[in-house]
Amino acid sequence: MKILVASHTYIVELNCEKLKVLTQIQSDIEVTVVVPKRWQPGGVQNKLIEAKPWQDGNFRVVPISNFSQNNQPLLTFGTDIITLLKEFRPNIIQVEQGSKSIGYAELITLNNFLGLKAKNCFFTWWNLPYTNKFPISWIESYNLKHTDGLVAGNQDAEDILRDHGYTGPSKVMPQLGVDEKLFSPAPQSELAAKLGIKEGEFIIGFVGRFVPEKGILTLIKALAGLSDFSWKCLLLGRGTLKETILSEATAAGIQDRIILVESVPHDEVPCYINLMSTLVLPSETSYQVKTLTAVGWKEQFGHVLIEAMACKVPVIGSNSGEIPYVIEETGLIFPEGDSEALQSSLRQLLEQPELCQKLAQLGYDRVMNQYTNQALAKSLLDFYQEISQ
Repeated sequence: MKILVASHTYIVELNCEKLKVLTQIQSDIEVTVVVPKRWQPGGVQNKLIEAKPWQDGNFRVVPISNFSQNNQPLLTFGTDIITLLKEFRPNIIQVEQGSKSIGYAELITLNNFLGLKAKNCFFTWWNLPYTNKFPISWIESYNLKHTDGLVAGNQDAEDILRDHGYTGPSKVMPQLGVDEKLFSPAPQSELAAKLGIKEGEFIIGFVGRFVPEKGILTLIKALAGLSDFSWKCLLLGRGTLKETILSEATAAGIQDRIILVESVPHDEVPCYINLMSTLVLPSETSYQVKTLTAVGWKEQFGHVLIEAMACKVPVIGSNSGEIPYVIEETGLIFPEGDSEALQSSLRQLLEQPELCQKLAQLGYDRVMNQYTNQALAKSLLDFYQEISQ
């Protein structure tokens, strides 16, 4: 089976692991990943990335000339994509830029024009209802009409596309798995000492952007009511709310319990997660976030949850978006924006060490069974085989 995947996501080599594993499951599987030659993500990574070709056995990454360097729906490819398609002749074409992607429409059209007879698939994260206007409505209609398989990053995304008329096969699974070699339980005594964390201290952790929709101010409010307990809060990330966080903590009299660490490389994040007694993801749905084709945001998956679970750190999450589906019965869930409910969840773990141990093991088992790159690769291959019959 020959599989071609197109997405800006795989410019980052670490993100390719699931697709590399695909080629190791069966010897006859070849995966070619198409990435834009130049991409500028924006935000904290606001620099132009120049993609480089590389290969590992039956897996390879091929940079292709592109139009639009920072907008997912507008990303399209130059004529060199035609040469690649003729040479590779894939059985599966998967574009991971959403249902309204012009690049997906482009590859659907080239698949038909070149007579490749490949199955067309796409991946999407988008999990809030939306209404399209022309020409976006026409593009999505064209894409869905010619789709043989949908891979949705969350249950809401699948449900929304069903409402938009998609009736074909689908699979709900995240775009990226967790690297269980990188994210695993490991003592961090030196790092703890560096941060002023004493052995046995209860560490409440947060990893993510310091922005309103991540619910970090709800976490600070919850912590303000737990001053009778012994704990510290480790905040790992960066963002516009940094000064507000420190101000709110000072007003609540808990500023000396806050440890704020910025700009940590991804391969060092496991060290910090392994300092935590629990990780909290208090995301909150927001309609202040706007894109070219839609308005609003709610948690699409919460990848840090499975990273913490892989480190045997029990998790607490809000009920925003996909979080409850990721955690299920392996952690604690509270209504988004409800600081009292979050405070109650934290109190449970502070008072019940045995509950922490139980949830840590349940979370670890769930990740190993469902969310490693190996598990996701096997699930994706099963889906490809299903739509190829």
